[in-house]
Amino acid sequence: MKENERLKTYKLSEIDNLKVHGRTTGRLSPLTLFWTGSAVELNAKGSELWVEVEVDYDIYEPWISIVIDSVAVSRQMLTSGRYWVCVFRGMNENTTKNVRIVKDVQAMNGDPGCSMQIHAVKFDGKFLPIQKRSYKIEFIGDSITSGEGAIGAKAEEDWIPMWFSAINNYGTMTAEALNAEYRIISQSGWGVLTSWDNNPHGNIPEYYDKVCGLLTGKKNEALGAFKENDFASWQPDIVVVNLGTNDCGAFTSPEWKDETTGENHKQRMNEDGTYNEDDLKAFENAIQSFLIKLRKYNKNAHIIWVYGMLGVSIMPSIYRAVDAYMKKIGDKKVSVFQLPNTTDETIGARSHPGVLAHKKAAKELTGYIKEILAN
Repeated sequence: MKENERLKTYKLSEIDNLKVHGRTTGRLSPLTLFWTGSAVELNAKGSELWVEVEVDYDIYEPWISIVIDSVAVSRQMLTSGRYWVCVFRGMNENTTKNVRIVKDVQAMNGDPGCSMQIHAVKFDGKFLPIQKRSYKIEFIGDSITSGEGAIGAKAEEDWIPMWFSAINNYGTMTAEALNAEYRIISQSGWGVLTSWDNNPHGNIPEYYDKVCGLLTGKKNEALGAFKENDFASWQPDIVVVNLGTNDCGAFTSPEWKDETTGENHKQRMNEDGTYNEDDLKAFENAIQSFLIKLRKYNKNAHIIWVYGMLGVSIMPSIYRAVDAYMKKIGDKKVSVFQLPNTTDETIGARSHPGVLAHKKAAKELTGYIKEILAN
């Protein structure tokens, strides 16, 4: 292959016109991307661009999507090692390309060895200023918000990174439609109170105040995942919370035993098939507590609790909890919005919402958020 002799190497810290998306530590040498949808964005006027990545994992490899001028043009697995990936080449050197290199896969709680870092880029042109977007939106959720099953055939059932997408994702779609910056805080199987299998440690609120607190291990500690998040540096206009699906699933899953304490945990069903009132109340209390925490860190955001892409059976509890919080605290910038349920036509891989379900949810959520922003 003929080398492009005009390529110059730039550390990320040397690029003034660089936009980092997603919660990070603020370090650029290198930049660690933790969450779904985390990315680097460049306005690149030139013909050829490469990015230097450093990747590691024990089980679950990261994937990235390359988005050029708002269109996803490539997607690939990143294998272990430190190496260069070509983003584009042979393009018109006189046109400016808006480029995003997006982490497609969620932070992997189940793999302490999984990491993705960006060291540098090689480029033969100029980096131009990036236009500021109109709003900031944070999406908080579970596998749905991680885009699990949003790519791949309906028959796929393997729980692997290949079937996660930050692009075929209602969060990304909603943000794009509103010209908004966005962040995603999500983990498959987790809830607001408990995970799908009744593990009380599988809840998002417990780790919300850290950069990426749901990760584990000394490696992630060294990367800064457990540091306090700098909320002042990025204040959203809208916070969308899509939690409750796994809390609902816990009612029909076996009890979970804590091997450290010996305690058993279970969200219970009554003999007549209804939900145990005490356990529903615990779920509702968890919602209220999380809303208090969200308001503490996001002073001016409108908080929208959304639910419904995989059923609506505990929707009444969500309404009760949000209503109780609003009355108790006097917070009027909170609301509930029901998302469209996934159907046989819109289902994706792993019995999760597919891209059509995400598109439908994004369309309805975008309309709702537009109403809020207009008032």
